[in-house]
Amino acid sequence: MKPHQIIAAWKGDKRFTQIASRAAALKKAGQSVAAIQAAITHEFGTPATRLRLQPTPARYTVFGTIGKTNLPGSEADIEPGAIEQLQLALRLPIADQGALMPDAHPGYALPIGGVFRAHRAVCPAMVGVDIACRMMLSIFALEPEEFVRQRAAFFSILKSVTTFGAGAERSYSADHAVLDDPRWGNTSQLRGLRARAAAQLGTSGSGNHFAELVVGERLQDLIPGAPAYFAGLLTHSGSRGVGYAVANHYMRVAAQETKQIADVPRFYEWLDLEREAGQEYWNAMELCGAYASANHHVIHNLFARRARLRVVAQVENHHNFAWREGDMVIHRKGATPAAAGVLGIIPGSMASPSYVVVGTGNPESLNSTSHGAGRRGSRSWAKQTINIGAVRRMLAEQDVLVEGLSADESPLAYKEIERVIQIQEQAGLLERVARMRPIAVLMAGDSGED
Repeated sequence: MKPHQIIAAWKGDKRFTQIASRAAALKKAGQSVAAIQAAITHEFGTPATRLRLQPTPARYTVFGTIGKTNLPGSEADIEPGAIEQLQLALRLPIADQGALMPDAHPGYALPIGGVFRAHRAVCPAMVGVDIACRMMLSIFALEPEEFVRQRAAFFSILKSVTTFGAGAERSYSADHAVLDDPRWGNTSQLRGLRARAAAQLGTSGSGNHFAELVVGERLQDLIPGAPAYFAGLLTHSGSRGVGYAVANHYMRVAAQETKQIADVPRFYEWLDLEREAGQEYWNAMELCGAYASANHHVIHNLFARRARLRVVAQVENHHNFAWREGDMVIHRKGATPAAAGVLGIIPGSMASPSYVVVGTGNPESLNSTSHGAGRRGSRSWAKQTINIGAVRRMLAEQDVLVEGLSADESPLAYKEIERVIQIQEQAGLLERVARMRPIAVLMAGDSGED
């Protein structure tokens, strides 16, 4: 037996190179396997028990039916790959409970639309690479009819207050107090990212990120200041290049730390919140959350000021984030917080309604709802299948102006928002508070990830 096989139980120990050298020397001296292992135990201690996947997943609830979602006439809500990813996550030794929303589809690690509760640990890949991707709605003191009448002018203003794309930077002035947050000095990485944060402040991402002008109606009087019929600005974006860099760095750190104690698949690694790396990530994640919120506020404030509109109400929420609840950490990757009385936004598509909802605090969903309508299939499927000419005709019939249209972000790439909302209503996860429809939509027009 080779030395590395004799000491396999110590694999992951930070002293493994030293242990391997000692074992090789003992073997060269003619010691038996048992004698070598006894000597290594005496000198370096008993090998730590390695953690492994549990044979069965922790408990979870699925909201919706599993099946192929992009087949003609399909009544399925969730791709089978999404439930498989959730089940794998829930076999981790840190897993406590999970849930799958009806907009769910496969991603990596935790599926988009997945909710995962862990014991005293955070999984960077389950928060995602767009940390604190979020929604924001501003409602204005203007009649919807007048908003529609001036749509072209307002759409032109919207194009001037944000820039879309993976590496997009502003060509206009913007500032926010988040740039003075002392947490930028917490680590060398964050210190290096502050300049990028300043350059990308108020910009928007690629893929399914958008900014749209909407008109809508209040269904319940739960948004302070919102009129019965309203006009507004709805945006979807996250923490830009800052969040992407933080996520990728700490996914690598999590892989290194988890390797010391456990055997788990790639992207399912975690950080212990009692250790320095876990605390670093948590602080960086929360800073990304503040920065993502600032991006939305910069866009909304610039738009309102240039359009000379008064904001009378606002609603906003993260949907790629982690929250601590005592010893538990709830990861929502493409899922909206929905504790009792908490408002959230669930967008549809550029040709279907979006909703403001209020959570009911359902424990089976871990106080969560969906974060959108959800994709019917992959981006490649959409590009190969969807006729962009037919999409343009659909949008023209519904009188929606669009800039940045692509097949993989077209209405035909998404599930029916009404069904997604209804499933959650019937399950007792949410109530509808307001419904709105897009009248002008601005997107990057290229592929990307949520």
